[in-house]
Amino acid sequence: TDSGGFQVFSLATLRRLNADGVEFRSHIDGSKHTFTPEKSIEVQQKIGADIIMCFDECAPYPCAYDYAGRSMDTSVKWAQRCKEYFEKNKPVSERGQLLFGIIQGSVYSDLRQESARRTVEIGFPGYAIGGLSVGEPKDEMAAMLEATVPLLPEEKPHYLMGVGMPEDIWEAVERGIDMFDCVLPTRNGRNGQAFTMRGKVNISNAGYQRDFGPVDPECNCPACRGYSRSYINHLFRSQELLALRLLTLHNLYFMINLLDIVRKSIESDTFIEAKKRFFSGYFQHE
Repeated sequence: TDSGGFQVFSLATLRRLNADGVEFRSHIDGSKHTFTPEKSIEVQQKIGADIIMCFDECAPYPCAYDYAGRSMDTSVKWAQRCKEYFEKNKPVSERGQLLFGIIQGSVYSDLRQESARRTVEIGFPGYAIGGLSVGEPKDEMAAMLEATVPLLPEEKPHYLMGVGMPEDIWEAVERGIDMFDCVLPTRNGRNGQAFTMRGKVNISNAGYQRDFGPVDPECNCPACRGYSRSYINHLFRSQELLALRLLTLHNLYFMINLLDIVRKSIESDTFIEAKKRFFSGYFQHE
């Protein structure tokens, strides 16, 4: 589960940060609330999360160096408090619960590296890289991964938060990332966009009204097996909820299949070839 750190970032106009945590006002009734690292861990433990994230501050982009430094320092100090609270309180889930640290530092490699060193010093069973994919160019995101990942324990999971474009997954895995989370498969699906091995398809466009082929001829998901592009286009134009469900299902199936391809290419030592093959198909029309 997320700690609430990204929501602190996205609701910047409704909150105030201090050393203890975050004060914010409800967007519903304006009531005042306080959220601390300890409270974040308590909530995540109570709902039975398998992997719990430290409460952090996600700096905006663009962000001045001084602000990014203060934000990173706050996140590291909060990580220490999160770990102390986590270790004093027994997990709720019978399967056990893990606490991951989060690396911050905006797009400044020295801050990212300091955050990585200090967070690793605290010690966690896994490490997340946060504060990327918030508007920065993709080459900057890649540079931050290259500066950060080598400092993380190789035997522990490396988790890139909020990144989920297919091409970004390949680039991140190549730089040492193991785990991802993102709303794109569901959000894009709800807005009529399907991921395929031949690129993105905007099913709600008028050009698909008489296209009777499947969303993706190479896909074996229920949406592709049972429905045509034309029919799903009709569902979108009719504002039928089934359209949203079908493309969401398809995109999730696509992502699961994509990551299976990535894993198998690593196991067979053919990752670079598999990446080139995917990119040549995915971007063939661009």
